[in-house]
Order: sequence, then C-alpha cells, then structure tokens
Amino acid sequence: RGYWQRGQYRYNPEKQREENPMSQKVVFERPGGPEVLRLVESRLEGPVAGEVRVRHTAIGVNFIDVYQRSGLYPLPLPSGLGMEAVGVVEAVGRGVTGFSVGQRVAYATPPVGAYATARNYPAQRLVHVPPNISDDAVASGLVKGLTAWYLLQRTFRVQRQHNVLIYAAAGGVGQILARWARHLGANVFGVVGSQEKREVALWAGCEEVYLLEDDYVAPLAERGRMHVVYDSLGKATFERSLDCLRPLGMMVCFGNATGPVPPIEPMLLAEKGSLFLTRPSLMDYVADHGELEAGWEALSQLMIDGVLRCEPSQEFALADAAEAHRALEERRTTGSTILRP
Repeated sequence: RGYWQRGQYRYNPEKQREENPMSQKVVFERPGGPEVLRLVESRLEGPVAGEVRVRHTAIGVNFIDVYQRSGLYPLPLPSGLGMEAVGVVEAVGRGVTGFSVGQRVAYATPPVGAYATARNYPAQRLVHVPPNISDDAVASGLVKGLTAWYLLQRTFRVQRQHNVLIYAAAGGVGQILARWARHLGANVFGVVGSQEKREVALWAGCEEVYLLEDDYVAPLAERGRMHVVYDSLGKATFERSLDCLRPLGMMVCFGNATGPVPPIEPMLLAEKGSLFLTRPSLMDYVADHGELEAGWEALSQLMIDGVLRCEPSQEFALADAAEAHRALEERRTTGSTILRP
C-alpha cells in the first residue's frame, strides 16, 4: 500500500505493514486426526466491502470443529477452522455501518477461520458485546449459548414442569442447557460419562444425573418419561433416548460425538408413541440476522443477570489447537474450552 503525494503515488512499507498486518492461523490440508492441524503465518489483507478486520482476544472451541477437521462435515480444502471468536475491530471495509474501530464484537457462524490471531469477517454476521460481559465469557458461551437458545426456545419450547433429558450434561452446551431449562421451570435430568462429571452436571442444575453405563430408562419411566431428549452423542445412545420419551415426545439429535445415527424406519417412531424426531443445526436457526440478534439478546441478558455462567474450564494457546482437539475427543474436558491467540 502507499499514498498520494503531489499527484504521485509513493510506496510506503510502514503503511503497508499497518494496513496489512501479519496474522497467525491454524489450517489443515486433509481431513484426519488432530495432527493435521498446523499453525502458519501470513500477511492479512485489508477488509473488503462489507467486512471488518477483527483482532481476536479469545476463540471458542466446539465439537463442530472436530467434525469439520475429521471430514464428517466436509470443508473445501485447504481450510482454516473455527467459527466462534471475540475481539476488537481494527479496520472497517467500504459500506459497513454500525461498527467502528475499537468496538468489541463477536461472531458464531461461518465462514470458518476463527482459529487465528486476526481475520476479516462479514459485518452482517457480527454482534456487539456489552461492556459487562467478559471476552472469555463470550468465547465460552456464544455458540453453545445460541445452541441452547434454539434448542429450548425454537426446536422445542420448554415450559414449566416439562421433563427434559440432557446428554453430556457436564459439557459446554450441556451445562448451559441445564441451567437455562431449570430457569424455565423444567425438571432437568442428565447423562454423563464419569462420576466427576456427574458432580458438575448436578452443580449445573440437573436434579438427577446418570452415568452412561447406568440403566437410566427405567428410573426415568418412573418419573413420567421425558417430554424432550437432547442427545448430542448420536449412535451410542439413540435407541435408549427414544425409550426415555413419553408418547408424542420429541427426540432432538443435535450431535454425533459417538458417530452418526444409522438410518431408521419411520414406523419405529409410531411404535414408541408417535414420537417426533429432528436433527437441527444452529446455522439454520440464525441464518436470518434478526434471529441471530434475538438469540444473542436472550443469551446475553441471562449472562448479565447471572443465570448463565459462561467461563472457560480449559484454555490452550492457539499453537496448541491440536491438543485442545485431543482433549475434547478423549472426553478430558468439562464445560467450555477456549484458545488464546
């Protein structure tokens, strides 16, 4: 980049470095395990029309990142990774209104590429961060909180005295789901993978928590069965989840942590009580910017009120993104995980 002086364009390397700063980002060239992730450095071009440049302060790690890295959810390769981050606006592209340099902003939707020190991002997909919510809280809770919002308020509208079962109730989404559902007056039950995580899920608001190896179908039947089951594990728990539902109950399969659910016969749903089955995705529920704003407004207000405590349980350096993925896949994490640029 350069500048005009007395009718002549002059190259200015200092201005180029200012407008096109260096950035580090995590990329991968083929699907696979965490080892395919590598950190690279490149110069970041200025934002084009409709974009802003965001300097990240904290980056969220989510299971969808694992699905994309592994190839379960294919991405055009080579690719960056991550779709959740919070930071400060450094530059604004042409035509952008409502955002200015120095403002705190966050995002939780594609295009992927959040695993970076800075990036250019569409302004229409950004949200403003209130001054009384920390950067770490946003990076820990934006994707997970918006997921809880659409699951509880859009996919199935949870109401007082509804029986709700949450898998991975000690995880990032699980804890927020449990607290939010309890806030709505529901009877909340959880399933987790260890005794340690059981204590976390109870702390998060579950009335009763079962281990995966437990027979939890029978005791839940004694409680009147579930109005809704939120299952993020997939293959390993799908049939048991159906058995936990009351007639006309809803099975919400929103994750594949143990693998995708195999095809089923629709008649099975009739045999088990005319059940409803859905496989929702956050992106469909926030495709409209108005819906994104509505979800963020509801979520941020509960964070401000102290109903939801969205702080990271684990933190890794950006350069250690592969280790963060290993910890997530090996179920060594609880709550939310962030990367520090």
